[in-house]
Amino acid sequence: MEDSAYDAEKIQVLEGLEAVRKRPSMYIGSTDFHGLHHLVYEVVDNSIDEAMAGFCTTITIAVNQDGSVTVEDDGRGIPIGMHKKYKQDALELVLTKLHSGGKFDRKTYKVSGGLHGVGLSVVNALSEWLEVRIKRQGKMHFQRYERGIPKTPVKIEGEAQGSGTIVRFKPDAQIFESVEFNYEILTGRLREVAFLNRGLKVIVSDQQTNQSNTYKFDGGIAEFVQFINRSKTCLHERPIYINVEKDGLTVEIAMQYTDSYAENIHTFANNINTTEGGTHLIGFRAALTRTINDYAKKYNFMKGNGEALSGEDVREGLTAVLSVKLPEPQFEGQTKTKLGNSDVRGIVESAVGEKLFEYLEENPKIAQACIGKAILAAQAREAARKARELTRRKGLLDIGNLPGKLADCTEKDPTRCELFLVEGDSAGGSAKQARDRTFQAVLPLRGKILNVERARLDKMLKNMEIRTMITALGTGIESELDVDKARYHRVCIMTDADVDGAHIRTLLLTFFFRYMKPMIDRGYIYIAQPPLYKIKKGKSEKYVFSDKELTELVRDLGEGCDIQRYKGLGEMNPDQLRTTTMDIHTRILKRVTIEDAVEADQLFSILMGDAVEPRRNFIQDHAKEVEFLDV
Repeated sequence: MEDSAYDAEKIQVLEGLEAVRKRPSMYIGSTDFHGLHHLVYEVVDNSIDEAMAGFCTTITIAVNQDGSVTVEDDGRGIPIGMHKKYKQDALELVLTKLHSGGKFDRKTYKVSGGLHGVGLSVVNALSEWLEVRIKRQGKMHFQRYERGIPKTPVKIEGEAQGSGTIVRFKPDAQIFESVEFNYEILTGRLREVAFLNRGLKVIVSDQQTNQSNTYKFDGGIAEFVQFINRSKTCLHERPIYINVEKDGLTVEIAMQYTDSYAENIHTFANNINTTEGGTHLIGFRAALTRTINDYAKKYNFMKGNGEALSGEDVREGLTAVLSVKLPEPQFEGQTKTKLGNSDVRGIVESAVGEKLFEYLEENPKIAQACIGKAILAAQAREAARKARELTRRKGLLDIGNLPGKLADCTEKDPTRCELFLVEGDSAGGSAKQARDRTFQAVLPLRGKILNVERARLDKMLKNMEIRTMITALGTGIESELDVDKARYHRVCIMTDADVDGAHIRTLLLTFFFRYMKPMIDRGYIYIAQPPLYKIKKGKSEKYVFSDKELTELVRDLGEGCDIQRYKGLGEMNPDQLRTTTMDIHTRILKRVTIEDAVEADQLFSILMGDAVEPRRNFIQDHAKEVEFLDV
């Protein structure tokens, strides 16, 4: 039936920045803390573009007492003056018009991260207020906006030394879920920026917490690799460094092998972290595999084994940073996490192949160490293949033969299904009774799983609990990993609230981070939050989840409280476990995310690796942050 109310008058046109405020997630990805911090990155990206063009040496970022952020650079400053075509000041044009800027003609900026021209105008639209000051031609120019609307004309405040841009903005609480910035998240990205731009000084501070850092790395991405590997044992002291310019494209690579078993490759295009990789990563991987094999064949490393080294073999233990800078990057999606330029693959592949082979020829001892590790990895891969075949013959990795200890759910749509990984048979029994069997599955794990940080895949596959998990998840492992085959889109780690429980949780997180990271990237991994205490006063019972919450509740309830400390899930009966930890209406689940992959890798290396000294230092540095301690 035709809807008579739907006529021409219902068609709306959102003018100016109104569209941004109406649909902010289209422009910054989300309105949670990701989107909030993205505002800072958008402003900083403009300053980085000035640095890449050779006009900026220092960028200063400050979180102010009032919750606003100031970003200042010593670049050329945004142009001031009336635009002939649009009859509007150029500064106001940049701040109020989407897709306006100086990066479209490849003359002002040969290389730029922000080619969509939405950065500063979007920040302006999503801020309660924004003030911009421009230092040009000896004058300080000023303009203020409120929710994207100019409140003053562009005016001269006074004299100014040098040149540059100063943007101060306060995110709009009407738009964002929270307007509190996280200093660690900011510094993670800004430190990255300093590594990627050799010699650029980046100063970060938070006036609310009195924290500050200054980053300046004359070693560039080679120093970045050393920073990533600072808690690992490296097979060669200095990273292998390659820098090639071809057809307007700059390819920069730093790589270093360690004695660990996981690969750790970070890719960037025009300073943008391409977390999903792209054509530059494909080219690098292809060149690395071919070059290592060519060198190994030429110098008879394989000794008649015949079979070539695989990509997984030559990347085992490799830490690499790959940075490309190109005039017209083509990113897949507005969030710019995957590079799509088809010509980049061939340029990277040929550049890496040629320069890496030269390096190996000139450094035979390093070549021997790297290829020796790859050969050991190949032997382990073959052992892992045999282990997989053996376990398949026994039905232990066959998805059609799910593990007997798994209490599966009846729902078959993985988007609706949950799997609880539970510590021990006792807690597993309670969880099986507490669950909603329609969509909740329970897999009890016996004891502590293998520490995969210290074991190759072949040894890992001999661990019954790990095999059981892989089978239950349905995704396969390593080269066979296919997240689209995941049988559950919520995998909840549910362990006891004690030291052993925390250790088991860390072991499981290490497994997912090292061997099933795409599951974390998709947002499929969660941590269940069982209560720490039950407080009873009279007939009233309440559950609390932290010591701080306990103190506040006891203070409010007064004397006569009976406090029970839960150390094990098995101490709760099924009804209590259901109410506090598993019921979708009352539980607390924390999704596992990776905000800073470099820091995450470092943390797992410290906590779960072989080196004792970094772990001791970490414990000493963070001892005061312990929330509970079993003595």
